[in-house]
Amino acid sequence: MKRFSGAMHVATTRRQHNEKVYETHLLRRSYREDGKVKNETLANLSYLPDETIQVIRESLAGKHHVVAEDTFEIKRSLPHGHAAAIAKMAEKLKLASLLGPPCRERDVIYALIIARVIRPGSKLATSRWFGDTTLGVDLGVVGITTDEIYAAMDWLYERQGAIEATLARRHLHQGTRVLYDLSSSWMEGTHCPLASYGYSRDHKRGKTQIEYGLMTDVDGRPISIEVFSGNTGDPSAFVSAVTMTRDRFGLKEIIMVGDRGMITRARIEAMRGLRGTKWITSLRAPQIQTLMHEGTLQLGLFDETNLAAITHPDYPDERLIACRNPDLARHRAHKREELLVATEKDLERLQGSKRRAKTPIALAVGRVLDRHKMAKHFTVDFQEDTFTFSRDTDSIETEAALDGIYVIRTSVAKEDLDDAKAVEAYKGLSVVERNFRNLKVIDLDLRPIYHWSENRVRAHVFLSMLSLYVTWHMREALAPLLFGDEEIPEREDPVAPASRSGSAHAKDSTKRGPDGETIHSFGTLLAHLGTLTRNTVAFTQGVEIEQLSVPTPLQRRVFELIGSPIPITIGGKSTERKH
Repeated sequence: MKRFSGAMHVATTRRQHNEKVYETHLLRRSYREDGKVKNETLANLSYLPDETIQVIRESLAGKHHVVAEDTFEIKRSLPHGHAAAIAKMAEKLKLASLLGPPCRERDVIYALIIARVIRPGSKLATSRWFGDTTLGVDLGVVGITTDEIYAAMDWLYERQGAIEATLARRHLHQGTRVLYDLSSSWMEGTHCPLASYGYSRDHKRGKTQIEYGLMTDVDGRPISIEVFSGNTGDPSAFVSAVTMTRDRFGLKEIIMVGDRGMITRARIEAMRGLRGTKWITSLRAPQIQTLMHEGTLQLGLFDETNLAAITHPDYPDERLIACRNPDLARHRAHKREELLVATEKDLERLQGSKRRAKTPIALAVGRVLDRHKMAKHFTVDFQEDTFTFSRDTDSIETEAALDGIYVIRTSVAKEDLDDAKAVEAYKGLSVVERNFRNLKVIDLDLRPIYHWSENRVRAHVFLSMLSLYVTWHMREALAPLLFGDEEIPEREDPVAPASRSGSAHAKDSTKRGPDGETIHSFGTLLAHLGTLTRNTVAFTQGVEIEQLSVPTPLQRRVFELIGSPIPITIGGKSTERKH
């Protein structure tokens, strides 16, 4: 018994005779008979023009064709390329499954993360922007209210621990090093319990702030972020990070790398009781001066090398690695001289002004010395209506003796990490500092923060970290098109400044890549991707289609580097098209 499905298709066969190829195009219908699939030929299309055969083939595949003789109009064009590229990277990172089970809140957070990579802004501004891009249309968040966004942020806050644990499993392993640093951002408003006055790294006087500690792996991938009150000191935040890292992520052994303001003597004493916890940090200037006064650290150590291991009874079961960077020494000496000269000029100008009382003069001198941070290098003598000043040469010489010198302090055994590797590990903190710049200024514009609910402030910072996670991977994938060094040369001397490769210098000088493509910053590359639009084309017959504009070679190259064809929709709602 025959069973017809009704579906038809065009079958093309080719045969060769006397070096000539003959093509046959047959209109066929498949059917099943006695459990076997057979084909029935309905017509021979071979004598039709090739373009007509192609129209028939596409029509049978479900495509609509209309006569386009001034009978269409473009109803709307939406920026698409940047959102499609970021969404494809998020898909490769399995961001949706990382966030949690499918639900409306997850879809909203997913859209907010991608939006923050493309166009950082307030939640209200972002909700309005969704309607002006294919991101909002395809993810179903056009017209979303701020109440829905806040509900999604509350959902994200509850998921933070599980998400960070998944990131840790992806990128951390037993005995790994993690990088940790602290920063702050100012707040707007007065009702957030976390907002306090403290040392502002943004130099925003009179503004309350929050602090947050960012933890990354050694390559700079964000793993975890924790928010603290704005008056929290670095050391206490660091101890919290140690406990959080070991307990939450189930690591038996970790090596925390932090700067000298964070891993202090008191924090190290507290960490000694934490089994499997080791550290890499550096000494403060007064501690280095003590080593020099006692003769443990001598400039003669650096006659033949820039790196020397030393020991001192104040640091039991630890290694001290003294380093001297001549370039840094020259830079600091030059900078100090500039500040000394600038201070002298301001003081001389102040001497020439007329003041009647001693107190106003003292206050004005104090402001000058504080402005350039040079009070320790000047002696000032006040008279009735004037003052005299001179450089404190002993203070200047004492500081100059330490120019370019720093001392790495670590509890990691030499057989696990030699002296050079320990220095390189400490210098790895620069990737966290770079992440902070991307998080706060360059890419994601974390600051200022307007939320007043404590949990939503934490959710806002965590959402920004997830956007940074996506941005980190985008920058890695698109490195050939971005300013930056893809082939950083290995340093024979770990103390010396990092050198740039020839390809990086060529990028800087020519603004072109090795294949001649234009080199961009991350922001300008996203802006160019945004010019790849998706257009709604309406025909007078009532048919509407979605059509992408023709991508530029650079836009094609971006998707090649991501490893994906250019999708016509975001979120996998339809097939992708190659251009």
